Amino acid sequence: MPVQYTGIIDEHRAVRSACGVFDISHMGQLLVRGNDAASWLDELLTGRLSALEPGNSLYTLMLNEGGGVIDDLIAYRLAPDEFLLVVNASMTSEDLAWMRARLKGDLEIDDRSDAYAAIAVQGRTAPNVAASMLGALGVELPPHNTVHRKQTEDCEIFLCGTGYTGEAGFELLCPASAGIGWFRAAIDAGALPCGLGARDSLRLEMGYPLNGSDLSPSRSPLEAGLGFFVDLDKPEFVGRDALLAQKRDGLELRLRGIEMLEKGPPPRPGYSVLVAGEPVGALTSGGLSPSLGKGIGMAYLPVSSSKIDTPVELDIRGRRFAARVCKKPFYRPEPDPK
Repeated sequence: MPVQYTGIIDEHRAVRSACGVFDISHMGQLLVRGNDAASWLDELLTGRLSALEPGNSLYTLMLNEGGGVIDDLIAYRLAPDEFLLVVNASMTSEDLAWMRARLKGDLEIDDRSDAYAAIAVQGRTAPNVAASMLGALGVELPPHNTVHRKQTEDCEIFLCGTGYTGEAGFELLCPASAGIGWFRAAIDAGALPCGLGARDSLRLEMGYPLNGSDLSPSRSPLEAGLGFFVDLDKPEFVGRDALLAQKRDGLELRLRGIEMLEKGPPPRPGYSVLVAGEPVGALTSGGLSPSLGKGIGMAYLPVSSSKIDTPVELDIRGRRFAARVCKKPFYRPEPDPK
């Protein structure tokens, strides 16, 4: 997947005002099957997958015993005994090994990452693009957090009502040999090809965390502000005890949004965040927001410095720039056009 096709700013704005298509074939796809698949996944992941109806999905996390994040992923329930897990590309092998080490009973995991291609169609006019692309299949834009399995003349595809931009849209998984055809179909329907650069700036504007940067094995989902996706009422899942202890004792750090209050070079991961002249953390994500025209980022800050509107400074290549702690998302998409 290229960083850009025509330019990051143009591609970013196309998604916010019209529609873009991303090649996301690098993501990992794991099929989990077996009579006890739901209860087993409940023991491994933070969400309650047993409560999902077939055809629905949820965002969830895989933790280590200390409550740190190994990976964040989307789980789609295809059938009572079958789930599709879409995991981060760099973590596919590690996730697979971690899960296989905990297999039991008649459960099986099928790694389909090399067999599947995937595209993401995202933007305010994605419903129109979907109608053009999928109309012949009798399918419209998939509702949010759903998955539909469809048989075309040539192959089986999955249509997923998910995305990483905050805009309307869907993701389509298909056999690798059909990927180019679907990508071109999205372009022919009016979507602009978009690369990794726009994907990153779009997700950052929404405050969506990036695994390996904002999420890591040393930080818990509670610290990352993802407690909504953790079901502590489940009797068991890996990392639960550590999260309960953290909740009981109180958090020391929180992942917060930071926006620049003056013009300057774009903030980047690793830049120091200062309060009253003293370093208190470092950016985990950062960049220029094309929609807002200002620098934005995220950082783990001490709870004492994490209150919204707390004034901070960013150290950018030896110069200090005024900023503040702010709410996420940084940008709120306009309502979908009717």
